[in-house]
Amino acid sequence: MSIAFLFPGQGAQSPGFLHRLPDHPAVAATLAEATAVLGREVLELDQDVALQSTVAVQLGLLVAGVAVARALAAEGVVPAMVAGLSVGSFAAAVTAGAVGFADALRLVDRRARLMEQACPAGFGMVAVTGLTQRRVEAIVAAAGPPLYLANLNAPAEFVLSGADAALDRAIEAAQQAGARRAERLAVAVPSHCPLMDDAAAALTAAVESAPVTAPHILMVGNRRARMLRDAAAVREELATNLAHPVRWSDSVTLMAEHGATAFLEMPPGTVLTRLAAAEFPDLTARCMEGLSLPGARAFAARSGDR
Repeated sequence: MSIAFLFPGQGAQSPGFLHRLPDHPAVAATLAEATAVLGREVLELDQDVALQSTVAVQLGLLVAGVAVARALAAEGVVPAMVAGLSVGSFAAAVTAGAVGFADALRLVDRRARLMEQACPAGFGMVAVTGLTQRRVEAIVAAAGPPLYLANLNAPAEFVLSGADAALDRAIEAAQQAGARRAERLAVAVPSHCPLMDDAAAALTAAVESAPVTAPHILMVGNRRARMLRDAAAVREELATNLAHPVRWSDSVTLMAEHGATAFLEMPPGTVLTRLAAAEFPDLTARCMEGLSLPGARAFAARSGDR
């Protein structure tokens, strides 16, 4: 039996999420390391004003995921496989031993700045729930550019990226089509679409110059929903996933097919837990937002990992 760690992406953040991390030496060490590498106080990244910045959000998500994964490892809870949604892929890569934490911090800082520069204002993302993929694709086509299908999170849960006016048209069309939910996300850039092509090209150069190795444990990528077994595959994922749709539903399915019997979502947020539980009700899924470290140890033990 195997436990899979899931690392959330942008949109999962909430004010104070770094201050809610477990009180553990590994967490404290991770926060101190990040502060030293970035040259800024990391615990300021989760404040209301700071969270308006894509840079602060993405760095905060990376720090939170790595900090808790390290604390869990210190307590004997080690995953058999990992996956991260969008920027969560960087925390997954660190946990899998493919990228050093300091290098990941620098790359995520570069990634977020490139994304902000690519579309500085007037863009975002919308979540649509309760419609089929074919119906959502028809809404995207009818709404007109620039609008793209960005995330395939579940059979009836999707995220769109694009300009504000196109997103507004898509929300109205989705509501008329009977969507259970169609609303803007707390994301200020249009991720996972061709609007990020130039940013991905620039990020590729930075990723190519960073030390990357084959993962020590199984790692699933967003872009192709495949296992990343060597350094080249990890590089491609980290450098380019920001410009390609996130195939999250396929990624979770792949982990289940490779033997994952339990999913544990790193902070912040609960969305990935909900998605996993909905698609695989026979498997167990929990999030660290609602678990203490001892609770996580007990969860892992019940899942057969200890």
